[in-house]
Amino acid sequence: MSADHPSITLFRAEHQRRGGAGEIVILPDSVHTAALAAEALGCAVGAIANSLLFDADGSPVLILTSGDHRVDTTHAGAVIDRGPLRRASPEFVRQHTGQVIGGVSPIAHPAPVPTYLDRWLQRYDVLWAAAGHPAAVFATSYDELLALTGATPIDVA
Repeated sequence: MSADHPSITLFRAEHQRRGGAGEIVILPDSVHTAALAAEALGCAVGAIANSLLFDADGSPVLILTSGDHRVDTTHAGAVIDRGPLRRASPEFVRQHTGQVIGGVSPIAHPAPVPTYLDRWLQRYDVLWAAAGHPAAVFATSYDELLALTGATPIDVA
């Protein structure tokens, strides 16, 4: 995997533009699950900030959640007043993020996506999130992730 991959380059530029300070790491293999990412990084699964894109009646909703925390789609949909959230298809994910499932970053999408941040992630000092590609991650904190994304904090379950 090359650090020059177009989606990583786009992420890196947006991360810098927004004032992100965390290190961007290119791993030797794709880490498309929280468990694989945690194993590769030597951290707790809960410290992985998954970027999950949902389909809310044709509109995208991005929820950043802990790798050891499941999103209750009925509850989360009610909390954000968007109705039921459905798992997005790979095509829907690519259309709205410009990235592939397993590598969706919290930022650097073609257009703004309403974003929500799982309060559960506050339990960790250092978080790791995808950097636009399944083999790329970046270090951040809860507060920095909130600032980078402009997300609304919610309880997802």
